[in-house]
Amino acid sequence: MNLRSTEHTAQSLSAGFAAEEFTEVRELFDSFLSEDRDYSAQLSVYRDGTNVVDLRGGPGFAPGDITGTYSCSKGAAAMVIALLVQENLLDLDQTVVSYWPEFGVHGKDLLTVRQALSHQAGLPGVAGGFALEDFTTPDAAGRLAASAPLWRPGTAFGYHALTIGILMEELCRRTAGMPLQRLYDERIRRPWGIDFFLGLPEDQESRYREALYDADPAPAWLDPLSLDGLTSNAPVSTIMELPNHRAVRASGMSSAGGVGSAAGLARLYAAATTGVDGSPAFLSPGTIDLMAAEQVWGLDRCSGSDNAFAVVFMKPQPGRNFGSHLAFGHEGANASLGFADPGYGLGFGYVPRRSEEGRTNGRAQRLSAAVRRAAHAAS
Repeated sequence: MNLRSTEHTAQSLSAGFAAEEFTEVRELFDSFLSEDRDYSAQLSVYRDGTNVVDLRGGPGFAPGDITGTYSCSKGAAAMVIALLVQENLLDLDQTVVSYWPEFGVHGKDLLTVRQALSHQAGLPGVAGGFALEDFTTPDAAGRLAASAPLWRPGTAFGYHALTIGILMEELCRRTAGMPLQRLYDERIRRPWGIDFFLGLPEDQESRYREALYDADPAPAWLDPLSLDGLTSNAPVSTIMELPNHRAVRASGMSSAGGVGSAAGLARLYAAATTGVDGSPAFLSPGTIDLMAAEQVWGLDRCSGSDNAFAVVFMKPQPGRNFGSHLAFGHEGANASLGFADPGYGLGFGYVPRRSEEGRTNGRAQRLSAAVRRAAHAAS
């Protein structure tokens, strides 16, 4: 691969670099900047362990800035689950109650870890919701464990937008004896130099830039006892507020509280699958196969749209076609996207400052397609 970077020129609106083989990617990114003066985003790509694209542009990001990435947090938390599986502390085919006995009430005793972590538990929320400060605590896990499922576990799937974080965190406490956020920090973020946090330290707060979104001027009433209402049961007017609350950023709520940069997301997925800077990957091929295998696909019981999941991770599918069939990752509510694509040796990170469309024709998907075209042509 020719790593000579395309230079910043008068025609290039972005700052940063792209290896020569990825010039098309930079041109596409620049076209977004040219078309929309308010557009602001970061893009980073690793290929076979080398950072080949690192771009930023628009009025919202300066060097070193980080922001909320919403459900991209789930991908980072899933890396901790992968380590627990790899080290034989957690068996995906054991029942949840074998690690967490209190969970086995109201017909949940036969639910496996694999099913629970692929959105099949029937526990997308609890009546009354959770306080923001409670999401990452054993008390939240206790309330979830005591709840009756909304469908017979294992018979359907529905996106557990917030509660899958509670499930992951309690399984980590029960098997590793420590909070998921601490294990992520000690085993993944710090050793690999990953600019993505599950629990933003106070000394990093000055880097945070508020996640922007277009508020609905007249939001429709959401029945708190409906499936949508239970799924979104945080004490905020919209889930888009979440990372802008210091309590959420500080606790590192693993379902939606992660904070970081596109470079951090790309490096996370590269470090897990190809390794970076000459160091081997922290996940074995066998662990990747276990975690990335598709578990469910079809109509999501909670969202009513098509979805596909591996163990925690999203999988590409026609409505969210971000990679090859081997790819796995997670998008956020603002259209942030992080994924690995072992078929092309890629680690990919995209973070917009303002929320945008995130499905097949979204900017992240178009950039991903350009990256894969470039990687294929360079093979």
